[in-house]
Amino acid sequence: MKVLVIGGGGREHAIVHKLSQSPKVDKIYCAPGNAGIGLLAECVDIKVGDIEKLKEFAIKNDIDLTVVGPEMPLVQGIVDEFEKAGLKIFGPNKGAAAVEGSKYFTKQLLSKYNIPTGRFKAFDKYQEALKFLKETWYPVVMKADGLAQGKGVFIVKDFIEAKEALDLMMKKRIFGASGDIVIIEEMLFGKEASVFAFTDGENILPMVSAMDYKKIYEGDKGPNTGGMGSIAPNPYLEEETLKEVMESILKPVVKALQKEGIVYKGVLYAGLMLTKEGPKVLEFNARFGDPETQVVLPLLKTDLIDIMEATIEGKLDKIQIEWEDKKAVCAVAVSNGYPGEYQTGFEITGLEKVKEAFVYHAGTVLKDGKIVTSGGRVLAVTSIGDSYEEAREKVYREIKKIRFEGMYYRKDIALVSQV
Repeated sequence: MKVLVIGGGGREHAIVHKLSQSPKVDKIYCAPGNAGIGLLAECVDIKVGDIEKLKEFAIKNDIDLTVVGPEMPLVQGIVDEFEKAGLKIFGPNKGAAAVEGSKYFTKQLLSKYNIPTGRFKAFDKYQEALKFLKETWYPVVMKADGLAQGKGVFIVKDFIEAKEALDLMMKKRIFGASGDIVIIEEMLFGKEASVFAFTDGENILPMVSAMDYKKIYEGDKGPNTGGMGSIAPNPYLEEETLKEVMESILKPVVKALQKEGIVYKGVLYAGLMLTKEGPKVLEFNARFGDPETQVVLPLLKTDLIDIMEATIEGKLDKIQIEWEDKKAVCAVAVSNGYPGEYQTGFEITGLEKVKEAFVYHAGTVLKDGKIVTSGGRVLAVTSIGDSYEEAREKVYREIKKIRFEGMYYRKDIALVSQV
């Protein structure tokens, strides 16, 4: 079969890598792809937001299955458009993707159906939000309602910081229309966890859990990023807690969406805080996470094509998913200056020396026969071992072989003290 993967980051490289292992797949296209993906698939120069061109490509090339990586096309309704054209596509439709596209929609849904989350208020007027911030307790979390590439969340410890965040979102409009509504919610305390599940709108099959390292600097310091590393499974998410997540969060939210007339098919990603009162929802994403996918999919034993087709056809109850009983660790190398301003176009060397890990490309491009940097998060190095320590040692042994100007990575991913 022919498969089209939409996206060009590390997550999409991990998806392409796993799909390439399926005996059912004859040909993989990726739009737009990157230098690493180009070694496994044919890269197509179409932007992820150009739904019409992507649809035309799928029709013209007799694509049997399209897999959507990033959130933007899902929120824009790519699944609806493909399905209207009779094309098979993996991912939630526009209504379902609102769980990521609008934090206000999600918080209202959780509140209406008593699904555990932090208390919140939503504001679409600056002065009303400012008045609330003058009177509230701190710390609080402030979020832009819409998509903001993982950067639309501010943890503020006092009114001064809160006003700065509010000004950025509602006055300076750094996130554009995504900041038209601002959510202010209570700060939850505990350990963060990411739980992914496949769902066909009725049945839910959880994946191996993961833990993400969001802060730029070691010791979880500095600003948030799209993710500086990840490990799987999450050492803090015990079997009992995972069952609780299924019963109190994942199953109820799929049922809640059903009651709202929305059938959710695809990957449901729950960002959770494991509090003293139990797991609570921080956010939902409507797709695989990044860089969590780079540690989750390498542990998958079952053919990903079988899972995706069962999800689309509403037959997840007919499938059993098997996972490797191992640990996976991933460290992300970024450009100097990320998540702020950074330069690109630097040659990446040493990739051919990496033997005990897989390198998932994110911000890379092929130029004049050389692989060069083209983004903030450049690549992710993932290893598998019988223990976190074994996988971690491999990752850091291998990542040292790679070089590009200004390369930076955290050196504390999966430290023994953390796992």
